Amino acid sequence: MITIFKRNKSKELSKTRKKGWLILLRSIQYFLLGFGSLSLVVVLIVGWMYHYYMWGPGVMEMNESHPFRSEKMKDKYMSFYDKEAAGWPVGGEERMVPTSFGETFVRINGPKDAPPIILLPGGGTSSLIWVKNIQSLSKNYRVYALDNIYDFGRSIYSRKISKAEDFTAWLDELFTALKLENNINLIGYSYGGWITSRYLIDYPGRLNKVVLMAPAYTVYPCSTEFEKRALMGFIPIRYFAKNALEWMCADFTQTQEGKAIINKRNDEVQLSWQTFKFKIPPNMTVLTDEELQSITVPVLYLVGENEKLYSAEEAIERLNRIAPKIQTTVIPNTGHCMIYTHTDKINKEILKFLDQ
Repeated sequence: MITIFKRNKSKELSKTRKKGWLILLRSIQYFLLGFGSLSLVVVLIVGWMYHYYMWGPGVMEMNESHPFRSEKMKDKYMSFYDKEAAGWPVGGEERMVPTSFGETFVRINGPKDAPPIILLPGGGTSSLIWVKNIQSLSKNYRVYALDNIYDFGRSIYSRKISKAEDFTAWLDELFTALKLENNINLIGYSYGGWITSRYLIDYPGRLNKVVLMAPAYTVYPCSTEFEKRALMGFIPIRYFAKNALEWMCADFTQTQEGKAIINKRNDEVQLSWQTFKFKIPPNMTVLTDEELQSITVPVLYLVGENEKLYSAEEAIERLNRIAPKIQTTVIPNTGHCMIYTHTDKINKEILKFLDQ
């Protein structure tokens, strides 16, 4: 009886082991199948994104439609751009100004003999972002609103912009071509704020005063959350870019007007990615302590209380500690989109600073 019991127990253990091995093998099969499927999905998504951004002529392939992917895409973007430009105040001047980096499109408003203001737009935008600022700023100043040479808009690049020094060299050539002296008031917003800060470091002798409006990086590193959302925004599905914009401009999405502007801004982003050749601009950096301490030009740092790219409080604390000569102003109840939400307040702060 004992022998029979041992044999039965041995058979049961053997069955249990076999069953365990079968479960393990099946689990491995399901894992490999799932991993393979997931890998295939990732490859398809990456391939789709690569095609979306890279189709058409190369970034430096010069043809009649450059910097657009084709004549059809050029017409499509320009139709949208010209419709938006209809809201720009009349009485100004438009110029295509040649430099060694290409032709820069410039909108000029204000008295001819007045002190100059240069406006640099944020990344992925154009001179049209200043449409609500221009009348106020150009009353007593000669204002030059630029389409970034290596971004969207009417400017046409002929050289790659691969580092910050390329941007500052382009600006310096442009200022010379516009016959501006060494009394330039330079204002930059977001990515344009970072470019402004680099010009301030490289060519301080040409500047009278500088305004940094919610500059990306520049003063303080951007948060991991911003970088994650910005990266997700490159997925060529409308939802992801809109999600990034709504997060960045959360204060602006509380009204119907704000939501409408966010939607229009998203339309512009989607259209621009679709129509322009894909190019990668230089990475932004934070000014070192030594660079901040070297600044002698009067600077105004404007930031929204609810800035999402980084902590406005910590950025101002750093400036007060490292470069206390830089004036700082916090715009309450707004964030990175303060150029839309608090236009009048921003105009007043800028003019007060420039008129001092």
